[in-house]
Amino acid sequence: MNWGARGLRVLLLALALAAGCSESVPQLPPLGVNDVIVAFGDSLTYGTGAQERESYPAVLGRLIGRSIVRAGVPGEVTAEGLRRLPSVIDEHRPRLVIICLGGNDMLRKIAEGEIKRNLQDMLKLLRQRGIAAVLVGVPKPALVMSAPAFYSELAREFGVPYEPDIVTAVLYAADMKADPIHPNAKGYRKIAEALAKLLREAGAL
Repeated sequence: MNWGARGLRVLLLALALAAGCSESVPQLPPLGVNDVIVAFGDSLTYGTGAQERESYPAVLGRLIGRSIVRAGVPGEVTAEGLRRLPSVIDEHRPRLVIICLGGNDMLRKIAEGEIKRNLQDMLKLLRQRGIAAVLVGVPKPALVMSAPAFYSELAREFGVPYEPDIVTAVLYAADMKADPIHPNAKGYRKIAEALAKLLREAGAL
């Protein structure tokens, strides 16, 4: 294989961090300074591998000048997230929820159809409650990692902004990881920067 593992990592990172995007980004309602944003997910949202202030929700909040609720539960699968989401909504009454879930399902080899249905039900619940959503793709463990197609399918179905590449790119970069499946502070900052860019492109800021 001519590229080699390092060459492939560099290529994927460059693609994910490249400025601009050929696809138009679905638009979000503008966020007021007091609107609540919830970052909802598992250990990637909790910030495992870094300090709390270095987690992506904390960094993203500083980048966009908003307070973000860090609703991440390490080890959570999508079925558990689906059960937890209503109480998080009731407690925080968010204007926007950023969903980053699915990695633990894939590590446990849960069927992709089940993961998709759970995420679909989360997005349906947010739509029913009049809450805007952003979806973040998580890569499936493999020799060549990428986020499964069901993430982009759901983003199109619900017309929500989608970040498909940044988590994959960070997990391919040795200097951005605390361990094989978690970013370090540098990696979480890259995720936060990508999401801040997406929110601006979507008109939320």
